[in-house]
Amino acid sequence: MKTIAMILAGGEGTRLTVLSEERAKPAVPFAGKFRIIDFTLSNCVNSGIYTVGILTQYRPHSLNDHIGIGKPWDLDRGRGGVRLLQPYQGRNRGSWYAGTADAIYQNLDFVTENRADTVLVLSGDHIYKMNYMPMIEQHWATGADITVGVMPVPIEETNRYGIMQVDDELRVTQFHEKPKDRDKGNLASMGIYVFNALTLQKRLSEGTEESPRTDFGKDVIPAMIAAGDRVIAYRYEGYWVDVGTIDAYWATNLDLLKPDPALDLYTDDWHIHTKSEEQPTAKLGPQSKVLSSMVSNGCIIRGMVVNSVLSPGVYVSPGAVVKDSVVMNDTWIGPGALLDKVVVDKEVRVGAGAVLGMGDESVANQQLPDRLFAGITVVGKGTYIPDGAKVGRNVLINSGRDSQHFPEDGVVADGQTI
Repeated sequence: MKTIAMILAGGEGTRLTVLSEERAKPAVPFAGKFRIIDFTLSNCVNSGIYTVGILTQYRPHSLNDHIGIGKPWDLDRGRGGVRLLQPYQGRNRGSWYAGTADAIYQNLDFVTENRADTVLVLSGDHIYKMNYMPMIEQHWATGADITVGVMPVPIEETNRYGIMQVDDELRVTQFHEKPKDRDKGNLASMGIYVFNALTLQKRLSEGTEESPRTDFGKDVIPAMIAAGDRVIAYRYEGYWVDVGTIDAYWATNLDLLKPDPALDLYTDDWHIHTKSEEQPTAKLGPQSKVLSSMVSNGCIIRGMVVNSVLSPGVYVSPGAVVKDSVVMNDTWIGPGALLDKVVVDKEVRVGAGAVLGMGDESVANQQLPDRLFAGITVVGKGTYIPDGAKVGRNVLINSGRDSQHFPEDGVVADGQTI
């Protein structure tokens, strides 16, 4: 049987605030040199799946440039390989994707052209290592119409996921999309689905204006359960994280720095592939001090870096301190500057003596209290932080800001947005 993969990578990812303002969420840098989508793509090729469609929509330029023809993942192939599938406007059909299922529906030609028997539907914005073959083999063995990857999540986070209930044979009996109450259990959908190709085509084609089939969690899976289809759960027991919030993104990056991390990027048995920048090896100056950190190629460290993740091309000046932070590509950190619990996007300039992330963690961001509340300050792409500026906790600095956007005294209080 032939299996192909279709990766949903068009999400806006608004909970990541400015990090996904100019790029799709799967294109956000992660763990220094990687992008979030690298993990799903690498899982496909490591599982022996070499026909992959990537469905893009929201600000796809960065993602398209990163993936290209798929060479880093061995997907630059005459047969199969990777194909970027974008929405289009046509005379008789085609429109912007209305949801996850609608995105697949508009690209069913990709399924038929590749003569697929089985379709693996994936999300491009999760961090995990997973061999998909055991799940696919269970799907075939059980005669399922759809197999859903599931794992338990903390009960306080169930409102972020599709929650399901299963019987003793792992057949899904109820599916609740992001329930507000916590009495539905904590078995969450991972956004990983294995479909029989014919079943997928049939069920997606059944949508009407009164009963649309735009989203897998809201529409398709509940309809399949109601129709008596064999909806089977596959329990996954490995590492899997949805880095869809600022605190999850920051914490997941810093978890990689632990002596024995749950996600080990340094094993030989399951490589994560990416498009690497051609930059020289990282350089540590005579005054530098680096502790428990990841420092990517092209970085020059002349100050102190502690418990932080630095993407390629970051420069840390003498006397500067970077602590508990995630700093993206080509950021310049001036002499005597301090970054404490900060996420910094690409090409930011932090002026001499500037302090980012000092204050009261309990003061949530006034404009986005549900997204910036854990003490993390976020700096958007291409921002210039003036010399001597003092920026508090849970502050959001939008992309492209400079000295004219800062108060005259350079002080930005906890929870502010500029």
